[in-house]
Amino acid sequence: MTSDVTLVVVAKEPRPGRVKTRLTPPFTPEEAADLARAALADTLDAVARTPARRRLLVLDGAAGPWLPAGFEIAPQCAGGLDERLAGAFARCDGPALLIGMDTPQVTSDLLTVDFADCDAWFGPAEDGGFWALGLAEPDPALLRGVPMSTPHTGAAQRRRLAHLRVRDLPMLRDVDTAQDAALVAEAAPGSRFAARLADLTVSRR
Repeated sequence: MTSDVTLVVVAKEPRPGRVKTRLTPPFTPEEAADLARAALADTLDAVARTPARRRLLVLDGAAGPWLPAGFEIAPQCAGGLDERLAGAFARCDGPALLIGMDTPQVTSDLLTVDFADCDAWFGPAEDGGFWALGLAEPDPALLRGVPMSTPHTGAAQRRRLAHLRVRDLPMLRDVDTAQDAALVAEAAPGSRFAARLADLTVSRR
């Protein structure tokens, strides 16, 4: 199967103290970084298995052994999250689907989209944000100024797409808290993320 879609992952290098800080406590910064690394590896593997014209990792930090082959790497631009997501879309010269590193339960089936009968794809998150955004014609202006990391982020972003034909992806849960981590691991029992969480849970008993 071929695809003209660019798949974009926006991520942070999984370093202690810089990622998944809402997991601490109960986890240590090192343990939270381990979980972030597993989530990122699961996400990138799902993207690697998905037909795409390009696979682009827009990264804050340096790549590590968790990065599979076949990805282009670009640095994140400066600014708030809205600016960084807008900057990621600015690197795309055709249809693109952007996701983060917070949904290790994502699958290649969910990421296999086309724009034959729509202008955008939108994946809502259970915390009120969004886990995926696809644009047939990437326009950074559609993201700039959207308030990020609030319970209303998803609704605000969806309103920006009101003039477009939008198709919705299933709602997924982001990994932000320890409760989120447990529920996501249940949803993806064969994932690296679930295995690492299980190891950490056993070691803490």
